[in-house]
Amino acid sequence: MKYIVALVIALVLNASANLLMKLGMKAVQASGGVLKDGPLGAAIIVLTTPTLIIGLACFGLNAVFYMYALQSDTLKISIAYPIMVGGGFALIAIIARLHPALAERLSNGQLLGIALVLVGVIVIATQTKA
Repeated sequence: MKYIVALVIALVLNASANLLMKLGMKAVQASGGVLKDGPLGAAIIVLTTPTLIIGLACFGLNAVFYMYALQSDTLKISIAYPIMVGGGFALIAIIARLHPALAERLSNGQLLGIALVLVGVIVIATQTKA
């Protein structure tokens, strides 16, 4: 159970990292873009933008929790990875739709696709033999 909890935490951290990166880059884009002053300028922008720093920290923590989950003898990567990617995809799409700063539109086809991905993840997770 502790490995499943770690996997869910990793999934949430990964989704959070991606959403924070998108929010951070919206602000950076408004000021001319990340590469406007070359690679060194890009590093300075990243290291001085709190949203991007927090996003990077979430990526790092995601890796720690994901690696912890993967050390389980019973949680196969053929189950863990689809949960991480499919669950993260759905979470990101839904939050991007609901978050006021992102307000992304989702068509009926996209909503159907999200539902199908989630059904696929559930099938993989419940039908894979130990």
